Amino acid sequence: MAGMQRRFFRDDALVLRTYKLGEADHIVSLFGRRSGRMRAVAKGVRRTSSKFGARLSPFGHVDLQLIEGRNLHTVTQVVGVDLYGRRIAEDYQRYTAACAISETAERLTPEDHEPSLRVFQLTLGAFRALADGAYPPPLVLDAYLLRSMRVSGWAPALTECAVCGLPGEHRAFSVAAGGCVCRNCRPAGSTHPSPEAFSLMRALTSGDWRTATATAQQARNEASGLVAAHLQWHLERSVRSLSYVQRTELRPVAAPVAESVEKR
Repeated sequence: MAGMQRRFFRDDALVLRTYKLGEADHIVSLFGRRSGRMRAVAKGVRRTSSKFGARLSPFGHVDLQLIEGRNLHTVTQVVGVDLYGRRIAEDYQRYTAACAISETAERLTPEDHEPSLRVFQLTLGAFRALADGAYPPPLVLDAYLLRSMRVSGWAPALTECAVCGLPGEHRAFSVAAGGCVCRNCRPAGSTHPSPEAFSLMRALTSGDWRTATATAQQARNEASGLVAAHLQWHLERSVRSLSYVQRTELRPVAAPVAESVEKR
């Protein structure tokens, strides 16, 4: 509209997802460090002559300049900070785990430009860990889900009864009740996972990767099922990408070089 001045602003952001728009453009789902979650149009990025198309691939960390819009911003400049997308996309396990992390980040952060620095840092750390290949991608994913739920205020109780608060390593688990439940409080329909599954969830929450990576596949499967169920119960909707995650090991991972997922 004539006479209106549109504001330029900058932020560093994570590219969560991209969607085709027209013949040459993309809509980019972004998670800004200061701006929170937002969407922007990247014009011409699907043309071979585009100067920054590759920099807006999913799972990258970029520095952006944008023009503010009412519903959609417009990307005018992009500088890659750490472009993890190529390394992640080379491996099916890493890619599907990253897709689930991106979708969860979108679910946890409404598109209202409210910053969520702790979720941003967790998401950045998870992408970095997947790109580095230091730990099995399904464990990186479950660590991310557990820690992001803790930031959101509804992490599963793992060291005390979710109902009465009795300390201890209880054997029953109820998603509806909020996690571990003692013998006196466990509701009908509670599950009884193995002690190893509980130990794994506590290890992933605290960043104890030595314990986590030594856990057997059966316990990993149990824990991932509980984590996914707890997440989707509280989101009140499914995270579709979780169903595509390859949980069993496809190949050995590199020796741990750094705890890239934020340890909290």
